[in-house]
Amino acid sequence: MTEERRNRMDLDPDTVEHGLVKLVLTVVELLRQLMERQALRRFDGGDLSEDREERIGLTLMLLEDRMAELRDRYGLRPEDLDLDLGPLGPLLPRE
Repeated sequence: MTEERRNRMDLDPDTVEHGLVKLVLTVVELLRQLMERQALRRFDGGDLSEDREERIGLTLMLLEDRMAELRDRYGLRPEDLDLDLGPLGPLLPRE
């Protein structure tokens, strides 16, 4: 393989779109998991009304369902959204 060929990027539109969707869904999944953990801390702390707890729980369930739909649409599994950070371990906490 020549040097020029080895340094050339594969810019196939389907590959670029799939990679971008994967990156966006990874960021959204990280934020979803962080929001879920924060909500659990607030639930445990008792500083939320029952109505607020119910609304937060429903919102998080809907977000999780929507994420599953998007993963299915693009042929991704939950583990496909994780990034290996080398010595730091995986990006997404294990659920």
